[in-house]
Amino acid sequence: MPIKNKAQLIKDVDAALNEIRPHLAVDGGDIEVVDITDDMIVQIKWLGNCEGCNMTAMTMKAGIQETLKRKLPQIKDVIAINGIEV
Repeated sequence: MPIKNKAQLIKDVDAALNEIRPHLAVDGGDIEVVDITDDMIVQIKWLGNCEGCNMTAMTMKAGIQETLKRKLPQIKDVIAINGIEV
């Protein structure tokens, strides 16, 4: 079933990620919301120094997923479409 008002949900996710972005920017990195699937999985793309960094797995679990699930409980998971696989 398609997500109602997907554009607004992407904006909400992006706004929630603003809480994390300053921490990534310190090391020259950032993240971009690519899409949200119909089953509520956020797809992100690592940017700058975050792409290929060995700390992205920890950042994903402790920072990004935690923040998004707290602010937007309908989000089921977050995956990166680039970067180091764990």
